[in-house]
Amino acid sequence: MTQLTVQQLFDDTRAKLDLEWPAGRAGAQKMLTSDTVQKPTLALIGHLNFVHPNRVQVLGCAEMDYLRSLDGDALAQAITHLYSTELAAVIVANAEPVPKPLYDAAQRTQTPLLTSPRPSPELMNFLRHHLAQALAERISRHGVFLEVMGMGVLITGDSAIGKSELALELITRGHRLVADDMVDLYRVSPDTLEGRCPTVLQDFLEVRGLGILNIRALFGDIAVKVKKNLKLIVHLAKFEAAQSAIGEENRLHMHASTEDILDIPIPKVRIPVAAGRNLAVLVEVAVRNHIMHLRGLDASEQFIERQGEHIAANSHPAD
Repeated sequence: MTQLTVQQLFDDTRAKLDLEWPAGRAGAQKMLTSDTVQKPTLALIGHLNFVHPNRVQVLGCAEMDYLRSLDGDALAQAITHLYSTELAAVIVANAEPVPKPLYDAAQRTQTPLLTSPRPSPELMNFLRHHLAQALAERISRHGVFLEVMGMGVLITGDSAIGKSELALELITRGHRLVADDMVDLYRVSPDTLEGRCPTVLQDFLEVRGLGILNIRALFGDIAVKVKKNLKLIVHLAKFEAAQSAIGEENRLHMHASTEDILDIPIPKVRIPVAAGRNLAVLVEVAVRNHIMHLRGLDASEQFIERQGEHIAANSHPAD
């Protein structure tokens, strides 16, 4: 399961949310294992079913008004209820002042207590989106990941078959590099995989004979992209192996196969590699054809239908 520490969350969102960290710094390494961000109004009056461990609790105007309405003993009891489970962090929104019992409880339980001037709805919406991205299920795949004609394309194949050379040619044709050699794929929704480049590899492409190239420095910022949703896999294979894998019955159908990644089926095209074949053009056409397929236009089906009509029009009943 993907995890994130409170320290990482703070570092990633501090500037955008104007976060401060007044108490509970000893809990910096507490783990977030859920993208759920809650407003624990009912928990403050003892309904502990609404407080879950390893999550972020946001205290907005309603919660702070309720706490201010309590006397000493009742206030202490409400805060005890809030901290009775292993919270990952508590964030006080709307620039509300932090009551001393809340501050003391954060210190005592080593629970990070953060503050922000942002309204609680805005705070929660941003955190939910950020945590959903950061905690998404992840897997890594070898290959070169590019944006081709606005679509995320993963080029795979055996070592030394020419993936990086193909990627370089596509970049010179105006397409963009996301990741070379290794791409991290995140399941950001039930049917969507987002490909991201590992930080250490960003902007770099290794081409045999040329070494490591900085694509951003060579071609400018427009030639690279931080992330992209994966929509198509292009697998390069030696001509004989590719023909055998495709099979005679699938020659007409580009989308004859898929590959499941994190239980999401991704359309897969096998392109035979042979001397004289312009692979960059073939990849571009594969992407164009996939876009047509998504729009409901299937050239192979159109061809089969036209062929059937032609046969029917030219057949003659036996005398």
